[in-house]
Amino acid sequence: MPRANRQFIPGLNWHITHRCHNRKFLLRFARDRQRWLYWLFEAKKRHGLKILNYALTSNHIHLLLQDGSHETVISASMDLIAGRTAQEYNQRKKRRGAYWEDRYHATAIESGSHLIHCMIYIDLNMVRAGVVKHPKEWPFCGFNEIQNPRQRYRIIHWPSLELHFDLKNREELKQYYRECVENVLRKKELDRDGRWSESVAVGSKEFVERTALDLGIKAKNRKVEEFLLGEEDSKMKTWILHEEEGAYGCVFDPKKGF
Repeated sequence: MPRANRQFIPGLNWHITHRCHNRKFLLRFARDRQRWLYWLFEAKKRHGLKILNYALTSNHIHLLLQDGSHETVISASMDLIAGRTAQEYNQRKKRRGAYWEDRYHATAIESGSHLIHCMIYIDLNMVRAGVVKHPKEWPFCGFNEIQNPRQRYRIIHWPSLELHFDLKNREELKQYYRECVENVLRKKELDRDGRWSESVAVGSKEFVERTALDLGIKAKNRKVEEFLLGEEDSKMKTWILHEEEGAYGCVFDPKKGF
């Protein structure tokens, strides 16, 4: 299998997706999800990882990150999280072999409306799977932490989140995001959209073309495609930079293995 996209351009937001080996349900049990979250918190503490949102299912994870100025922050963090989670699971189960499917995949997401749409898409993962009716019912995603920020062991990097939303205060941010999520639920716009997790970049035409230019030769043979994003009455033009064909073959669907 070709390796997943993971080229980074400092200063961008990245939607990270990583699935378990052979789509096995290795994150099926709550204790294993809790350990993954523990190591996510450790990555934030040790490496300064800026986390905007996250979600765990039974066989894959989503992370929305803001890249810092140091190019190794995300790679070192993912090595820590994936490595320690796999090590602990294999030791406990007396298991040998791969835990994760090759490399993780990274999609650059433009700030503003596209970032908010991506956050919602991540939080609605288990709603799409039919496991819960609202993300507040799933404890392994960022929605509840955004609505009720933790006093200790906080995962979401609130200063970055507040800058992206550009609202007066934290209460306005919480209310606005909650209303955005509930609006999507009310309209039943829950179809899976692989463009968020299988593309190289998602955003305006200018953003996507600039990302392709920054990638240089790495973007060769990848094409820019237009589509409409959002509700029927307020569609906005969006562009994606295609991943090379067969680059990851992602199907991020937890099926019934929650």
